Amino acid sequence: MGAMAAETASITLAPKTGAQLERWLVESMAEYEKARVAAGDTPEQAIVARRESEARFFPDGRPAAGQLIFTVLADGDEAGWLWIGPWKDTDGDGGDGDPWWVWDIRVHDAFQRRGIGRATMLEAERIAREHGAASLGLNVFANNVPAIRLYESLGYLTTSLHMFKDV
Repeated sequence: MGAMAAETASITLAPKTGAQLERWLVESMAEYEKARVAAGDTPEQAIVARRESEARFFPDGRPAAGQLIFTVLADGDEAGWLWIGPWKDTDGDGGDGDPWWVWDIRVHDAFQRRGIGRATMLEAERIAREHGAASLGLNVFANNVPAIRLYESLGYLTTSLHMFKDV
């Protein structure tokens, strides 16, 4: 790994306010739909997946217990977002060694290649540990090679692989 991989940016995670959450949810779910279509879902399948995610994690438009959504700040500027939380519905503590997940992470284009994604992932790991999580998982679409390289460099292992072919 080059020197860039060893560098970790200085970031701050700021919990999103109610108004920020509303705007973020629309943007995040729209990106989720696009990513699912790019990964092979039909537009209809992507809409169903988005609706299921929103119903589970954002009943009434508010985060379910234990789900944490942050604005990633780099030198005071909004550089992206992070959404993490327990797999199971919990009272918010995620204890008993339950797995936690990075449900969504985004570094805005203008802030990429500065170590912000790495720093954000390290903070996500710290927060999950503080909440009693035994592990932190994530899903990444196969076409997102830069993200896959980052996660592998942080020690994440592939545990499942879905493959499809048009016939």
